[in-house]
Amino acid sequence: MADKLHFELVSPAKLLKSADVDMVVVPGTEGDFGVLPAHAPVVSTLRTGVIEVHDGGESEKLLVVGGFAEVNSAGLTILAELATPINEVDKAGYEAELKNLTEDVQDAKDDEAKARAEKARDKVASILEVLEREAA
Repeated sequence: MADKLHFELVSPAKLLKSADVDMVVVPGTEGDFGVLPAHAPVVSTLRTGVIEVHDGGESEKLLVVGGFAEVNSAGLTILAELATPINEVDKAGYEAELKNLTEDVQDAKDDEAKARAEKARDKVASILEVLEREAA
């Protein structure tokens, strides 16, 4: 299938997707980029965002947090810290987690604990920002 791009999305838990598709839009740290069949080789780190998988007029969106993407002659492979179909994301769960993490930042006893709590809080806040943009 020379007119299709082989795409694999892998998280630490499992292989989430392996398919031949028309195009994938990737949220790279330097900006979104589209990958089509026969794309030039590239490696990019990922920012929290949405992967858009396009195939035959259909499109699928997946929330991704952290990781990297590699395009080579075999296709596109994304190794993500977290990846979930956007329609399966528990927004209320992330909102509750953000509230708890904000309290953890305020209750931190030392600079190290505060830095860890701020990092976790900022990660969840970035997920909620992406979900808000997608809902708009």
